[in-house]
Amino acid sequence: MNIEEIQHIGIADFDYPLPDGRIALHPLAERDRCRLLVARAGEQARHMSFHDLPELLSPGSLMVCNETRVINARIEFHKATGGRIEVFVLEPAEPADYAVSFASTRRCVWTCMIGNLKKWKQEALEKRVTVDGRELTLRGRLLPLRDGEAPSASRRVEFSWDNPDDDRRFTFAAIVEAAGNIPIPPYLNRDSEESDLEDYQTVYSRVEGSVAAPTAGLHFTPALFRRLEERGIRTGKVTLHVGAGTFQPVKSAEIGGHPMHTETIHVETSLIEELIGALEAGQDVVAVGTTSVRTLESLPIFGYMALQGADVADTDAMHVSQWQAYAPEVEGADTLTLLKALAAALRGAGLDALSGSTAIMIAPGFKWRTVKRMVTNFHQPQSTLLLLVSSFLEPGAPSSDPLWRRLYAEALAMDYRFLSYGDACLFTRP
Repeated sequence: MNIEEIQHIGIADFDYPLPDGRIALHPLAERDRCRLLVARAGEQARHMSFHDLPELLSPGSLMVCNETRVINARIEFHKATGGRIEVFVLEPAEPADYAVSFASTRRCVWTCMIGNLKKWKQEALEKRVTVDGRELTLRGRLLPLRDGEAPSASRRVEFSWDNPDDDRRFTFAAIVEAAGNIPIPPYLNRDSEESDLEDYQTVYSRVEGSVAAPTAGLHFTPALFRRLEERGIRTGKVTLHVGAGTFQPVKSAEIGGHPMHTETIHVETSLIEELIGALEAGQDVVAVGTTSVRTLESLPIFGYMALQGADVADTDAMHVSQWQAYAPEVEGADTLTLLKALAAALRGAGLDALSGSTAIMIAPGFKWRTVKRMVTNFHQPQSTLLLLVSSFLEPGAPSSDPLWRRLYAEALAMDYRFLSYGDACLFTRP
């Protein structure tokens, strides 16, 4: 398929009936005891337990997880008149680096989605929070639109808090943790609960920045990781900070009209080199979740950019655009050549890691390069994640009776639990 044909794919073909009662509102008490649908094209699906995962993977496989950590992104303010304003922090603006912004001790600016935006004029809003036993005042100020900036629900908000001694305990990370609520998915149709603070984090989450969990990773436990290691399965970590755009429905009739959201990524150079070694040795690369997939499949595109002379140290320049992977000159390039070019450029620049962003769209017709097996959950109808799954299971143009549809129908018939807190799948690419 060429890029024009791919962009004309209709999103209505990726719909399926999902009753509300099949959406899991809470996870199982034991994370790794959820059900696991195991499938690949040309084989009958198997119904197993997530606990069986180590025995289902080949020794020597490289399994890659996303170690992003969900922040308490929903902060509720109240106006003096009693009106409620919800500020949903999305990504840092000043400073733009996540780590630097979270380490701020007095002030920072974030791009936020605002609930009840029309009710918030220019007055600063305040909220009392307790951090490490000390009560502080967090202030939020809506910044004016910049020249040429279109009005929208996403606006820049300046946060400041009283910290006269520049005490390093009172960082923005600590403020958000104390002031906000965990942003569980909107389709759960319930308020966040105390249990979500633990349930909606992977056991290996480490790098703060996501507003949604990489939910395929929620099924893992320390004991399961020990069994994977005993089985000879290596584990690598990447970071992709999941944005609210992951829940954005495809509103256009054709996928070419859908603007893919951008998410920041961080990948250590040593992992890129390990990935090269795995591919050269014919070992399976197993991605845990679609966020790890998006990160790993973006790496060859970064490699193409490096071959073209891009500055790998420039995080703004290191951006994979929505349709870049489908360009003929990119598709025709050899995967290992691209990855080796990226690793060499990073080492040459003295960089231990790649930092950049990706808006990659993975849909039927995509050229898969790195990921052989994928652990994932069941996804929403008419979503970009379902496009990704369809492409993974069956390369080429979408069929009239796609495998994903048959598998999802079988899972619904067998009472699988769907979406973020639901059951899991292990898919293998043909």
